[in-house]
Amino acid sequence: MAALSTLILLLCAAKDVMPSSPHWKPTWPSYRVPVILPQSTLNLDKPQFDAEARLEVVSPCGPTCHKSSPLPTYEEVKKYLSYETLYANGSLTETEVGIYILSNGGDGSRGRSRTKRQIYGYDSRFSIFGKDFLLNYPFSTSVKLSTGCTGTLVAEKHVLTAAHCIHDGKSYVKGAQKLRVGFLKPKQKDGSKGSNITNSAMPEKMKFQWIRVKRTHVPKGWIKGNANDIGMDYDYALLELKKPHKRKFMKIGVSPPARHLPGGRIHFSGYDNDRPGNLVYRFCDVKDETYDLLYQQCDAQPGASGSGVYVRMWKRQNHKWERKIIGIFSGHQWVDMNGTPQDFNVAVRITPLKYAQICYWIKGNYLDCREG
Repeated sequence: MAALSTLILLLCAAKDVMPSSPHWKPTWPSYRVPVILPQSTLNLDKPQFDAEARLEVVSPCGPTCHKSSPLPTYEEVKKYLSYETLYANGSLTETEVGIYILSNGGDGSRGRSRTKRQIYGYDSRFSIFGKDFLLNYPFSTSVKLSTGCTGTLVAEKHVLTAAHCIHDGKSYVKGAQKLRVGFLKPKQKDGSKGSNITNSAMPEKMKFQWIRVKRTHVPKGWIKGNANDIGMDYDYALLELKKPHKRKFMKIGVSPPARHLPGGRIHFSGYDNDRPGNLVYRFCDVKDETYDLLYQQCDAQPGASGSGVYVRMWKRQNHKWERKIIGIFSGHQWVDMNGTPQDFNVAVRITPLKYAQICYWIKGNYLDCREG
């Protein structure tokens, strides 16, 4: 019972601070973020890298299914947040974690799937053309993985993406050992150096410049569950590059409740596979949510998986507007809603626990991860 009570405290760690003034502006809430620290690390056998990369995840468990699932115990959550680390030389480790709360206040359809289209009515996606947009924030934070997915820059050497882009729940995918991250850049033209003359009618041709990945973190919640049970809740991974990317990145943040999002809306950009070489931006309303997932009908195609879902809100402490990633676009679901099949695209929310874990992966010091 004590462990369950501790878990409930963990799950309810957020403290919403939303002003009721008529001049209210969407404001980032303050959160009491738990601490997640490594306890032990075990060397594992080298993986086979024999899984086929999947650019989308299909799960029959929708909002009602997830909401009715029993609350995990404290020990189960520790297992889900334990993680594997894959290194560029093929070696693999498993790390068990401890979860702590500091007291100082710091703080379906039946088997059906739609494999090609995730477009709802009129296609509302925007292809982003021209280096004036592609190389500027926030679009410049979107990168392409060599396995076909999308990722988002979240630190000088780190990329956030979906776990299924690296691991299918049972095995690492082909190419995960030699994983690369692609940065879209303009093609250099002979004699064009120093020239400011462009043809506005013709989008500038772009190419990808690739950086190898040094190591990859994947939570055991995904590896043990895949998309069938609790796995969808843990469909995220963090990549560490071999060298800094030298671009502006987007910070991660704890996902506020959908009702507190500006207009109830989310945004993300990705490399949808039906528009090769193009960065595709979209936004849409959140339709439903669970503690771990956001359900929406943003138009998307395979290849957009792993995109960072972000919003722009007022940061009271800094007196400025700030964009933060609050989730990771995961995939597509057919859901049985009162006997009628309905489909959603799903994003994994960054909860206080996931924020603490991802932040520690990035910074290596829990003291730098106290504010979500």
